[in-house]
Amino acid sequence: MTLLNDCTPAQNGSVGIPEWVPPDAYHYLSHVELGKPIRALARSAECHASTILRQIRRIETRRDDPLVDDALETLGRVSRNKVTPAKDQQQMHLTTETMMPDDVTFSREARRILRRLCETGAVLAIAADMEKAVVVRDGAGSCTTRTAVVDRPIAQAMALKGWIATKGTGRIIRYHITAAGRTALEQILQREAPDHDAGFAEAQPPFAEKSPQRDGFADTGRQSRRTLAESPLSALARRREKDGTRFLSNRQVQAGERLREDFELAQMGENTTMNWERFLTPGGATPVHNQGGGAPAMARARVGAALEELGPGLSDIVLRCCCYLEGLETAEKRLGWSARSAKIVLRIALIRLRKHYDETLGPGGAMIG
Repeated sequence: MTLLNDCTPAQNGSVGIPEWVPPDAYHYLSHVELGKPIRALARSAECHASTILRQIRRIETRRDDPLVDDALETLGRVSRNKVTPAKDQQQMHLTTETMMPDDVTFSREARRILRRLCETGAVLAIAADMEKAVVVRDGAGSCTTRTAVVDRPIAQAMALKGWIATKGTGRIIRYHITAAGRTALEQILQREAPDHDAGFAEAQPPFAEKSPQRDGFADTGRQSRRTLAESPLSALARRREKDGTRFLSNRQVQAGERLREDFELAQMGENTTMNWERFLTPGGATPVHNQGGGAPAMARARVGAALEELGPGLSDIVLRCCCYLEGLETAEKRLGWSARSAKIVLRIALIRLRKHYDETLGPGGAMIG
């Protein structure tokens, strides 16, 4: 992210500051926390001293934002301890340095959270006493659905980069995605699929590309375009029956969102898709649950258990629509189903999925966190 005439710092890592920290915040920390003169920073960044001064003043005015203030305070401690790591400060240095995400973690989590915040009615909510933030989305009937859980340092980093912002105050503060956040997400998606159409278009799901003849028909090769503002599940949740009742209940929507959250937390990208492709092949074997360790392995185990419970057919439709975000018509075509049948099967699958979560996690286990 380049700001103000490409006035960028030399190397953030030299003072223990991650590379994702924007240039204006880096200059602010270097000046305020480390005492570096403004002219020295301007020479290293090859820009005018007045540019550095404007950056510092702008960051100072943003410290009214609690997340921005917390991020700068943590990064300040890290940079000071990196420069002067006294023996009695070693433990503090190790503790504070791990409080902010590294570049790989931040990039991965930012993609997941920004996509959620692009959905209509989605905000990130956090309170001073909360270790984690949550992304919630307004649903039908004044119902709020929790769609993601965010570690507080990730939320701090996104606020510092200006990808999320708030206009209110209070015990619980709500953040919305900014234009800069939408641009950043578009750039992330373009880097992941550089050969495809620009904009908010994403690559066709890998499992469809690798098996073009599966399910009895050839893949046309056309890329599936879907809006980030609305998932297939949220679009279906708005539909109503002839008697006016909603086609999907809030609990069924929450079950689908829970599966998607587990799917994303399991880091099921290009490197792990083949494990789940077996669910989309008749008679396919069950993926191994315990791959690796930590939270991703636990999430993979939960997804595997849920798909096993659903079985062939039902697992196909929830994996395509809830996890890979394929539209209903696209899913019907690739599965070889008749028109307008996918929504009925998806509703049956979500009922079964809701029952599975109630039995395994309890009624209060709607979402992680």
